[in-house]
Amino acid sequence: MSNDQSERPRRPETPRHHWDSYVALGDSFTEGLDDPYADGSYRGWADRLAENLSVGNPRLHYANLAVRGKLLDQIVEHQVPAAIALRPSLVSLAAGGNDILRPGGDPDLLAERFDAAVTELRAAGADVLIGTGFDTRRKPVMRHVRGRVGTYNAHLRAIADRHDCRVADLWSMPVLRDPRAWGEDRLHLSPEGHRAVALRAGEALGLETDDDWRRPWPPLPVRSWRTQRSEDLRWVREHLGPWIGRRLRGHSSGDGRGPKRPHPAPLSSTR
Repeated sequence: MSNDQSERPRRPETPRHHWDSYVALGDSFTEGLDDPYADGSYRGWADRLAENLSVGNPRLHYANLAVRGKLLDQIVEHQVPAAIALRPSLVSLAAGGNDILRPGGDPDLLAERFDAAVTELRAAGADVLIGTGFDTRRKPVMRHVRGRVGTYNAHLRAIADRHDCRVADLWSMPVLRDPRAWGEDRLHLSPEGHRAVALRAGEALGLETDDDWRRPWPPLPVRSWRTQRSEDLRWVREHLGPWIGRRLRGHSSGDGRGPKRPHPAPLSSTR
């Protein structure tokens, strides 16, 4: 047994799979774009994680306060206090990606604000699951900020160590480097991408399922250069152009929107 009195005592850990309430915080990634339910609303990895957590624990209450387009400061200012007021036993926080994509997005400054948010959540008694950024090496537009994402991820891991948090490491998921893991806009995950992230997050929480996020994709069909070029031009016209336009005008896709699941409730009663 160590006699090092300087070692920080670890918090008593909630028994795995027995959190009684889960609140998800973040932006479009956690809101669930582009993983639609049959009614057109969005499911996403956090809903899928809640579904997996509720297996064998039907009393789990779940809320999702994430709103598309939100920056880290907006999440910290509005979603974190709202989550603390709900007194959840588990909170997931994936935030800062929209800031990194903006010119001048500073991962060091973002990490300071992220750390302050985690400090508040942990002080309120919640276990915290932190989601890292994706490896953007093969992503149009986003590959240019790969270095910033990597720096931010290093900070997030340090924050997790400092506050005894769990980490869903999305950077290390090779299945997300396949184009089929992404929706038509190439900025948001497809249903299969969200499925894989939910499984990765569950693994970080010690959850065992019959599925595996490492399941490889089948071979991609061969497509001609002309087909790929046509798809790229359509993407620029229908997705990249409007995305850049909104940012130049200072608009956000989340303007005027509220969270999709603002109140904790059993999953069976929220759909």
